[in-house]
Amino acid sequence: MGDSYIGRFAPSPTGPLHAGSLVAALASWLDARAHDGRWLVRMEDVDTPRCIPGTDQLILQQLAACGLMPDETPLWQSQRGALYQAALGALTHAGLAYPCTCSRKDVEAAQAARGIERSRFTELVYPGTCRNGPTRPGRPQAWRLRVPAGTVHWQDRRLGPQQQDVAATVGDFVLRRADGLWAYQLAVVVDDAAQGVTHVVRGADLADNTARQIVLQRALGLPLPRYLHVPLVLGANGEKLSKQNGARALDLSAPLAALGAAAQVLGLPTATRGTLAEALARWVTQWRDSYNPGRD
Repeated sequence: MGDSYIGRFAPSPTGPLHAGSLVAALASWLDARAHDGRWLVRMEDVDTPRCIPGTDQLILQQLAACGLMPDETPLWQSQRGALYQAALGALTHAGLAYPCTCSRKDVEAAQAARGIERSRFTELVYPGTCRNGPTRPGRPQAWRLRVPAGTVHWQDRRLGPQQQDVAATVGDFVLRRADGLWAYQLAVVVDDAAQGVTHVVRGADLADNTARQIVLQRALGLPLPRYLHVPLVLGANGEKLSKQNGARALDLSAPLAALGAAAQVLGLPTATRGTLAEALARWVTQWRDSYNPGRD
């Protein structure tokens, strides 16, 4: 596939890489190499209050220590606001985005009034309160996408056929927050298209975002990448390993061991011999055999 394949790893610099994020980094790198494609790194730092200064450089150092080197200079989303504004402007001009003055508590109250209780692991569905104009003038405004009715269908390379009714399960979702920060969904869609990303390889926890991103890609007239969601590393509580539930920074005094643990999560054999470069080369071959990239 060569130059027609472009993949990416897009960490948030809210803390150093941990065992879970290394799995996603390794998987996306292996998929790019198995396709003879290009592998990019993008810092998803639009949520600036949560980002820790210097963590972006630490992440790049961690990737380098593992032999995972991007093929182009990394990008930082915090420097790309003009692109996001242009996309929001296009959606607004087409009548597909609108301002919203609802707070999270307003949305919860509106749902409670309809007898809908939100559980911990479900989305807070936006009921369209401001679709015909902001209901609380004078408040800061977020911007939402006007989501069309209907079910989005897509094919995941590992999980198989997927579907979601975004309007029913999420509602009109935020593109720009009331505090002025860009929302993840808009930034990732705009950047994937701008960078020519053809294949998205990421953790299975992000699979639920895919239908929203497809809705947004279609609204903006952008190409749809292929998706592959890989297994997660779980914490002691059985939930996704993350910075929020105690994930420790990677110990890269022995990078081959750290990569071997990540490879095992991906169904690849751990490295018991050879150098780091030799282990990566073997995993590329095994990944190619597992995912038949010539047919992706």
